[in-house]
Amino acid sequence: MKARFLRVGMYLAASAAAFLMMAGAPGAAGPKVRPDLDPANLTGKLLVASPQMNDPNFAKTVVFMVEHNEHGALGIVVNHELGAAPAADVLKGLGLESDGAAGQIKVFLGGPVEPQVAIVLHSTDYSNGATHNITPGVSVTGDSAVLEAITHGSGPKKSLLALGYSGWGPGQLESEMAHDAWYVAPADPNVIFGDDIAGKWKQALAISGTDL
Repeated sequence: MKARFLRVGMYLAASAAAFLMMAGAPGAAGPKVRPDLDPANLTGKLLVASPQMNDPNFAKTVVFMVEHNEHGALGIVVNHELGAAPAADVLKGLGLESDGAAGQIKVFLGGPVEPQVAIVLHSTDYSNGATHNITPGVSVTGDSAVLEAITHGSGPKKSLLALGYSGWGPGQLESEMAHDAWYVAPADPNVIFGDDIAGKWKQALAISGTDL
């Protein structure tokens, strides 16, 4: 069976009922957001778990926000690596054609919601009909063509394959931020696609202007 790829755009309205409901961490009222960032529009930003985050799914996580609007929010955790495997094995595991696939692919857990779906975050030097440019440095593609391109040497220079996603219903993320569960940082491609997985959380905290 082929993997189901996450289709970005109008996904929140269609799937709000499937979003995970998670408890925000207690703390001071008011979101911790840099004054140059708009908390009402977190699309294309990084959510950085505060040290007080008490949900085990999100402790010390960095989440790239794909969508944030009146229907809710959807993001991909970028620092929870499940492991690396030969590209051919990854494609086979997703039910895709693996002939000619070369190299290795790192696989990340994008969040606790629907871990059977796949999505690829990548640099903006690649695009197909299922690609959405989220920021000047980060795009999202939710079909198998990008993976096939990556494993055959014609894909984006930087990429991250995630299984599952992180989701919030209407107003839920705002409530968690008001309870000091998250900080917000600009989306830095060097953090999103960087090789220092263990260091991403502290890097993102620093960009958010937060001192531990």
